[in-house]
Amino acid sequence: MKNFINRSLDWLANYFAHRKGLLPIIGLFLILINGVLQFLPFSSVIIETNVLLHIGLFLAILGFLLAWSL
Repeated sequence: MKNFINRSLDWLANYFAHRKGLLPIIGLFLILINGVLQFLPFSSVIIETNVLLHIGLFLAILGFLLAWSL
């Protein structure tokens, strides 16, 4: 199990080293989707709790930190 986690982290580090802007772009896209969904007439748990906003913000910050460190 420990070996699997180490290989997975190595693969993710190599993958994101060449695509430094991918996570911030995905995060910003989720934030924009959340903003658009706020103006739609129907209501759901995703819209009321702003789940996409929080996930997008987390991904954007994580992406900027990873891009800076890699």
